[in-house]
Amino acid sequence: MATLLYRLGKTAYRRWPVFLAAWLLALIGFGTLAVSVSKPMADTFSIPGIPSLKAQDTQKELFPGTANAEDQATVNVVVAAPEGHTLKEPKYSGAVDALIADLKDTPQMPKTPLGNPVQASNAQYKMAVEQAVKQGTPRAVAETNAKQLLPLSADGRIGTITWTFDAPSVQDVKQETRDEVLASLDKARKSGLTAEVNGSGMQAMPETGGKSELLGVGVAALVLIITFGSLVAAGLPIISAFVGVGMGMLGIQLATAFTTIGTTTPMLATMIGLAVGIDYTLFILARYRNELHDTDDRAEAIGRAVGTAGSAVVFAGLTVIIALSALFVVGIPFLTSMGLAAAGTVFFAVLVALTLLPAVLGMLKSKSFGGRVRKQKVHREDDGKLINNGVRWARAIGKAPILIAALVIVVLGALATPVKDLHLALPSDSTASATTTQRKASDLMTEAFGPGREAPLVIIADGRDITDPQARPKAYSDVVAWASKQGDVANAQIVGMNKDGTGAQILITPKSGPDDQATLDLLQNLRDGEPGIENQTKVDVGTTGITAIQTDVSDRLTEALPLYLAVVVGLAFILLMLVFRSILVPLTATLGFLLSVLATLGATVLVFQEGHLGLVDGQPLVSFLPIILIGIVFGLAMDYQVFLVTRMREAYVHGATAKEAVVDGFRHGARVVTAAAAIMISVFAAFMLQPDNLIKSMGFALAAAVFFDAFIIRMVLIPAVMYLIGDKAWWLPKWLDKILPNVDVEGESLAKLQAATPKHATDAEAPADEDPSQPARHQADDDDDIDDEELTRV
Repeated sequence: MATLLYRLGKTAYRRWPVFLAAWLLALIGFGTLAVSVSKPMADTFSIPGIPSLKAQDTQKELFPGTANAEDQATVNVVVAAPEGHTLKEPKYSGAVDALIADLKDTPQMPKTPLGNPVQASNAQYKMAVEQAVKQGTPRAVAETNAKQLLPLSADGRIGTITWTFDAPSVQDVKQETRDEVLASLDKARKSGLTAEVNGSGMQAMPETGGKSELLGVGVAALVLIITFGSLVAAGLPIISAFVGVGMGMLGIQLATAFTTIGTTTPMLATMIGLAVGIDYTLFILARYRNELHDTDDRAEAIGRAVGTAGSAVVFAGLTVIIALSALFVVGIPFLTSMGLAAAGTVFFAVLVALTLLPAVLGMLKSKSFGGRVRKQKVHREDDGKLINNGVRWARAIGKAPILIAALVIVVLGALATPVKDLHLALPSDSTASATTTQRKASDLMTEAFGPGREAPLVIIADGRDITDPQARPKAYSDVVAWASKQGDVANAQIVGMNKDGTGAQILITPKSGPDDQATLDLLQNLRDGEPGIENQTKVDVGTTGITAIQTDVSDRLTEALPLYLAVVVGLAFILLMLVFRSILVPLTATLGFLLSVLATLGATVLVFQEGHLGLVDGQPLVSFLPIILIGIVFGLAMDYQVFLVTRMREAYVHGATAKEAVVDGFRHGARVVTAAAAIMISVFAAFMLQPDNLIKSMGFALAAAVFFDAFIIRMVLIPAVMYLIGDKAWWLPKWLDKILPNVDVEGESLAKLQAATPKHATDAEAPADEDPSQPARHQADDDDDIDDEELTRV
């Protein structure tokens, strides 16, 4: 592999116009195709085969024409009069009528007219009571049931206007439709009304560009400037990352033509794309500058850099891609699309680093390290080897490896303790940011009708096995009575029977909200009791509704986590064995990752679930956060492992002792890993500035995970363990060594090429990072010549 990449890098450098033209054509062609066929994005958190969807299928059989709950583009406009007033007052009733008149002109509105909640409440109440009484329901019960469904609060201050957009699915709702609804609400607020809106029909894709991303990129630029001391070199990784992310975003747009893509997918791909895009280019560029101290032939230098550092980039990227692509094994469509989209962006990041970077360097030639902002300081030991903070750090750890390893395990173990209280749920309007109209509407509905109004459960009663038609209504009533006796049920009532009486829909309104544990317990209790009520009534029952569907998805995500972890760790373990020719190195790398992930989840529970630090109100973590966290962070953790430990192995196979190899690995790799991790953290942490709580929690979790894994596990625990196990770290059974292919990440196959290549310059100019008045340096042990003190201060 090293030889192949060496030739690729050298060719890209020499034939840079061809490579740059190819990338330009790819961007233009890909972009044109994506724009022409792309469709809107929407969140459809559903999984084939879950109990709620099976019940929904039965519902469709009994009630033909029923739409999928997850596809219905429902809208709830919540209006409220000021404190001390009601919507029944002419001023506010007229304002509601004016709002309804404005909403009627909105595109994609249903043909069914909208009603003022005051008048609709009166008419609906009378009709519901009389109809229920005719069917044999006691009047008191009928009145209680009717009040439960009214669109007006008991005090008359808050009302709802509800409809479903005339669209096949949520993703078919046009953005202009949403914009007109919001404009109508703005107009209504001028009359003194409080007007907010939520519902699946008002879902909008979070913005993927803004101040948060720019802030992360800005910090990354600062780190790169200090790393290279050059404005030009600092800009190259950022430009490369933007190209990779751009290709990834176009790929996502193209994919919308063939499948449903969630609204958070571009944000996730942007997070990971920016981070790895900068890191991979940084790693190769740093090695390129190192090689310039060993040869004046720039094409040769970039060839060696791509052959060695590029090999590590390929395997690091492959590990991330495996971790993200493996999301398909859990069988969850929306999660698969998120993983594949992010994996595609990582693929483009690797491709950019291997081909576009050498081409740009070929175009710039001696200007690659232009725009100097500081002088370099180089310190060497008596034997001529470079000494820097990486060397000092590694030697400090070597003085007490047992104590340091134990301390890391205790500290991260303590941080992981809150994981026992982890509460997962899918995002909902009630967990949205407090500043959004969705959250405000949800809070108003909770105030007016209780939290259970937004967490309805629907029991589908299938009475086709009951041969006596007269016995079916009684059986359905028995199901209602059984459901009413469950804990946390505010109301249970029949809301519809089909024409032949073979099926009924029973609405269950919980006392708790959609994300409360009590509601989840209620759903489980209903399902646990289904066999008993079915035997008693001869009615087949199943529970569905959007709350049940989302709960089932959350449960499936939790159940899939062990399988996903096993697949990712297993494949990555094999890959790392190929890279390091070792069993213990991949094992310690994996165990360290698990420790950092547990600590990250514990910290996230403290901050987001329990509300510490005041970033958000306490709320459940999004159900797919653990899987996404594992998928992304495992790949990134192995990136750092590869970047750092390949340098150790390179020193070891060239004759260094195990302890010397650890120090040498830090001598050459610690600075790059430090800069890469700092960039990762800044990019991820910047997403915490997003208003969306889901994105905010993911940004925090990813930033924390990178901090724990890069600076605590890779920079502290791993060297301590490597000191302790010594030469055994590189042990591999002979039989396994024979069957494992040699991928040559260290670039041993390039040694003959390096020995045979004359050291002469192909470019007329002297390297920009050298003093032209001084003779060229040829120090094999020379590193990036980064100012230790300056980087440490970062």
